[in-house]
Amino acid sequence: MPTSRALPHARHYIDGQWHDSGSRGESRTPATNDLLGTFADGGAEEAKSAVAAARRAFDSTKWPRDRHRRAAALHELADRLENRSEELITLLARENGKVLSEAALEVAGTIPKLRYYAALAVTDHGRAAEVRPGHYSMTLREAAGVAGVIVPWNSPVILSARSFAPALAAGCTVVMKMPAQTGLVNGLLSEIIADTPSLEPGAFNVFTESGNTGAPELVSSSDVDVISYTGSTAVGRVIMEQAAPTLKALSMELGGKTPMLVFDDADLDAAVPVLTKAITTFAGQFCMTGSRVLAQRGVADELRRRLVASLETVQVGPGDDPASEMGAMIDESNAQRVERIVTAAADHATVLVRGKRDRALLGPSLIEVADVSAPIVQREVFGPVATFELFDSEADAVTRANATEFGLAASIWTRDVDRPLRVGRELRAGTVWTNTWAMIYDQFEEGGFKQSGVGRLNGIRGIEEFQETKHLVHVAPQL
Repeated sequence: MPTSRALPHARHYIDGQWHDSGSRGESRTPATNDLLGTFADGGAEEAKSAVAAARRAFDSTKWPRDRHRRAAALHELADRLENRSEELITLLARENGKVLSEAALEVAGTIPKLRYYAALAVTDHGRAAEVRPGHYSMTLREAAGVAGVIVPWNSPVILSARSFAPALAAGCTVVMKMPAQTGLVNGLLSEIIADTPSLEPGAFNVFTESGNTGAPELVSSSDVDVISYTGSTAVGRVIMEQAAPTLKALSMELGGKTPMLVFDDADLDAAVPVLTKAITTFAGQFCMTGSRVLAQRGVADELRRRLVASLETVQVGPGDDPASEMGAMIDESNAQRVERIVTAAADHATVLVRGKRDRALLGPSLIEVADVSAPIVQREVFGPVATFELFDSEADAVTRANATEFGLAASIWTRDVDRPLRVGRELRAGTVWTNTWAMIYDQFEEGGFKQSGVGRLNGIRGIEEFQETKHLVHVAPQL
């Protein structure tokens, strides 16, 4: 990234070239509001240019048909990401606010994801058969076309790769809209992309915007064939409306309200540290945040006491401070928003732990609530806030856990070997963990039930979201 006034400036990467914008945004570290640098702040024009480049690369180059080149490009991306991982980890912690260990986990998890999809790029999933004498049918998986990828700010490196890696592996060309909150991270990621020799010019385009004109351009464009979006359910609904006229394919991981079911026989020594992490990881700015702790009555008092004590001792501080156990929220306005939610919840619930705020630094909160219809239970907070709810039986736990519009993930804590299957089958959630949380594997699909998403990411299904199925029929003359 070129420098100005000794501070970095990030630009868009479109059609194999660097592009600036008339508008510039400032990147600041959330904990202190210190200026880190600037970034080109794009919009509809950048989106149109990027779509045109991606369309040309898809329609007029061998990229969609050259699987070995696509595999090579993904391996090269992984190599270059690995080579610059320390730089990326430090920048993530400073610009995004997450603690260094979380930034390191994000970057480390991205590299094998790229290699996994490099392998799938050269793996066939079609079928062929002689359906009657001389009549041959085969199915081929072909690239859908141009893929628009809309990336959230909470984990911009791994969540972008979770979409762009299968898209590239499938043979799609990509236009990636990155969030303004991580403008410099976007720039560094774009540098890594630009340094990938096997990428066809125009096959991978990246732009950043703080406004809301570029993303709608991607969603509504007739030249974009599939949209992959990670973000809120509310925005997901808007995307579905904007995509309807072109009937493009959608793959969306949306909001969550993860219930953590703690039964009377649970091992609290193992559970409490993980529950604490589930509430505080990424400062609660995570679609799988453990935002609902459901405790069976026999263990509730002890769990409440331990969880309160654990949350009260969490060290909140700047992401790049090794002493910090939880980083800042993305900015002060979001910290204030969450603080207001906790205050409002006190009208219908008991605040067991109230997080203290210092600008964008906000401690975790725990709120005990009985009414499952209360707003604090029903709405995604996207901050370090969890509810504490009681249940009596397995059936009661399932009823409470399923009582929201969300169904992204859930967690069961028990020593009973049969309960996880019995209860897990009744939970309306895309991922259910037993005695753990947030374990995601590249080979296995993830996604949401109900209003937590459409489609799946990771695994073989992840690449299929960016493909079309073609049926070819051939009739051969008989001997």
